[in-house]
Amino acid sequence: MTPSIWQLLIVLVIVLLLFGRGKIPQLMGDMAKGIKSFKRGMNDEEKKDDKNLENKSDEDK
Repeated sequence: MTPSIWQLLIVLVIVLLLFGRGKIPQLMGDMAKGIKSFKRGMNDEEKKDDKNLENKSDEDK
């Protein structure tokens, strides 16, 4: 069961009434910052894991 266009419009109107026009871009900006921070953290963890693997392989030699 997919939502119809009218149901989507009603949800959009309710969201606009709750948050207002000015608040929605601010919320989206905060969400984008959170996503960027999460990706940066994941990349940092991958770099740490790569360094640990290199150190272990050097120790094995």
